[in-house]
Amino acid sequence: MKVVGLFLLNMTLLAATTPVLATLNVFACEPEWASLAENIAGDRAKIDSATTAYQDPHHIEARPSLISKVRRANLLICSGADLEIGWLPLLLRQAANTAVLPGKPGYFEAAAMVERLDIPVKTDRSMTDRAMTDRSMGDVHASGNPHVHLDPNRIQIIAAALSKRLIEIDPEGKPYYQQRYVDFKQRWQTAIQKWQQQAASLKGTRMVVHHRDWVYLFDWLGIEIAGALEPKPGLPASAGHLVALKQTLAEKSAAMIVHTPYQNTRAAKRLSQMTNMPVLELPYTVGGHERVTDLFSLFDVTIQLLTGVKK
Repeated sequence: MKVVGLFLLNMTLLAATTPVLATLNVFACEPEWASLAENIAGDRAKIDSATTAYQDPHHIEARPSLISKVRRANLLICSGADLEIGWLPLLLRQAANTAVLPGKPGYFEAAAMVERLDIPVKTDRSMTDRAMTDRSMGDVHASGNPHVHLDPNRIQIIAAALSKRLIEIDPEGKPYYQQRYVDFKQRWQTAIQKWQQQAASLKGTRMVVHHRDWVYLFDWLGIEIAGALEPKPGLPASAGHLVALKQTLAEKSAAMIVHTPYQNTRAAKRLSQMTNMPVLELPYTVGGHERVTDLFSLFDVTIQLLTGVKK
């Protein structure tokens, strides 16, 4: 009996220390969703990100290597709200993987899980969403602003939905996913409280943006967008637009100009010369700064940078 008992004990210890083998292939359109998937799926998933912090997620090339990864994927996680409209449909067509097509459990749109900002208002009930957002308006999304990852409260909602989707796709991993989600939620809620305290001085601050990437971050922190370098979303700044923006800022000033690592800094530097406002590059997503290695450090560093310039 002692031998049997020792055998069972050894088997239990072995099971507890044996690494979990990846059972899912996860394709994330952006680094933030790759990081979220890592937090919840852990070792049960092999995760690939289609883009980096130094690429504009609106515009990337549908490379053969990405098609191959989508073809093998069990779960695709993207921002949605038409952020990837210029390249994701092509990837899906070329990959011919029915498991990750829209409407299937393997297709997960983060923006669809939360309330979105900047949804265009219909002035005419007969107008279609596409008519509301034609190219004359610039890079406007009919489903609202897609950059939802910059609000940690929305991240928490998306994390809960993602954990449920992982369980649906991989039922055997349910206890594993549930435990990892509970752990993430506890750490995330503690971090949100810390970030809100650290960023309290930013409330009411006015900032100029390059693109409306920061809508959710600013809405969460109570920061006001004083203007945008783009005359319309996605369109390059013109000399005339910068002059008009300078005049607007002369009437009501702003603290700084912010941009992402992938945006051209020429217009930001020019406006800085015209107004003496500092220019600040924020990480925007995981990998956008040498110290930003996951979602937690994304907000840690972003708030440190913003409050540092504010001082």
